[in-house]
Amino acid sequence: MWLYIILLLCSLSVPLVLSFDKKLHFYKQWRYIIPSILIIAVFYILADIYLTKLGVWGFDSRYHLNILVANLPLEEWLFFLFIPYACLFLHESIVLYFPGLKLNLIWTRILIIILILMAFAVVLFNFNKIYTVYIFSLVIAALLLSLVDTTNQISRYFISFLLILIPFIVVNAILTGSFLHHQVVWYNDQENMGIRILTIPVEDVGYAFSMILFNLLLIPQLKKIF
Repeated sequence: MWLYIILLLCSLSVPLVLSFDKKLHFYKQWRYIIPSILIIAVFYILADIYLTKLGVWGFDSRYHLNILVANLPLEEWLFFLFIPYACLFLHESIVLYFPGLKLNLIWTRILIIILILMAFAVVLFNFNKIYTVYIFSLVIAALLLSLVDTTNQISRYFISFLLILIPFIVVNAILTGSFLHHQVVWYNDQENMGIRILTIPVEDVGYAFSMILFNLLLIPQLKKIF
């Protein structure tokens, strides 16, 4: 009953404590980061509610609290706050301690275009699979926005995302049943490509990639406003 919330709290706890690190001072960016997370979360949560209703995925009540909001467990709402925070913290830490770890502009552009073409092909050949189309459409949108982003956030994100994937896969593997008798979050494989990393639908990688990238693109805009 407590597994989902425990996973979320563990994911948040270390980044939250280290946000007050004297060198990183991550807490000083809260006035930009928290609004960004909330804004992006709104769109993902609305889609989550709709896709849950369609049966694209669902939740095992044995692993979450008996608190439902719009038919989603409370933990699912918190997921869109805690996980982006942890990922953004890890990204900023990598940028701070490894400032030279980034792709040059030419290779960044080439990789963006390649990924857009690949994502478009995936959508085209899986047009009858709701989750696949939804996720790779988000990836395309995020990558297209990156092409016009003057701050070139994605040049560093391509590298940091590879490291972000490590804890993401661990947490998601547990949620999707890699080390359990049942799945905390189950997926209808008729609505995805059926390709799994351990027990994680490969679309979830695109889910994480787009959600964090949208935040990285929005945060500099919020800094201009504030």
